[in-house]
Amino acid sequence: MKLIDLARPLENTEYADPPGLGPKIDYMNHQETAQQLLGFFPGVTADDLPGREGWAVESVSLSTHNGTHLDAPYHYHSTMDGGARAITIDEVPLEWCWGRGVKLDFRAFGDGYVATPEDIEAELARIGHELVEGDIVLVNTAAGAVYGKPEYVATGCGIGRAATNYLTERGVRITGTDAWSWDAPFIHTAKRVAETGDASLIWEGHRAGMDRAYCHIEKLGNLETLPSSGFEVICFPVSIKAASAGWCRPVAVIRD
Repeated sequence: MKLIDLARPLENTEYADPPGLGPKIDYMNHQETAQQLLGFFPGVTADDLPGREGWAVESVSLSTHNGTHLDAPYHYHSTMDGGARAITIDEVPLEWCWGRGVKLDFRAFGDGYVATPEDIEAELARIGHELVEGDIVLVNTAAGAVYGKPEYVATGCGIGRAATNYLTERGVRITGTDAWSWDAPFIHTAKRVAETGDASLIWEGHRAGMDRAYCHIEKLGNLETLPSSGFEVICFPVSIKAASAGWCRPVAVIRD
């Protein structure tokens, strides 16, 4: 059995999120925390500690959408399934988060392109995969190759509302992308909205959750190393009460 880590690490970087929305990690080393440790043990001095060292610890300030994370239907809208209350991340069935994986290679699509049901059908035909209920669909975009670079957030294609519904109509409950968003980068969508006056283009892939509940993973890594099929995906999120997303460390399992 081979395990492939599909997560990006949380780190202090300006380029994994739009400006001002990134995480902040403060690192404290063993010397800096010796007094913290000694505060629990009256009468003990730093000289009594091995190397005069305390513990290494980090303080993190972040949103539930920093790093590799799983979005719950509640993130997309207050309703799902045509009007029902949208579930939060702590309510997502764990059964959704472990299933047969399939990878769609959309790296050739230009930045800002919005994938259609026909694009999905063509790729499934190319790789010889038929979707079944519970499949987890991962989309490899051009964004994966530029993670950590200034152009990352604006790179890659997105998945449109019709394409997302194509997947959920076939029983797909979890999808994922190596891009910052399941939708096309906002900088490209903003141009189309300005040109057409059609506000329904905004976040259209996310809004598909209003029609049929689903979750997606954003900021995946190492998708280019995966085969098109023949693997499982495990992507349990951190359970945060009433939250719109939870951090996760997705893993692809390739069995011998």
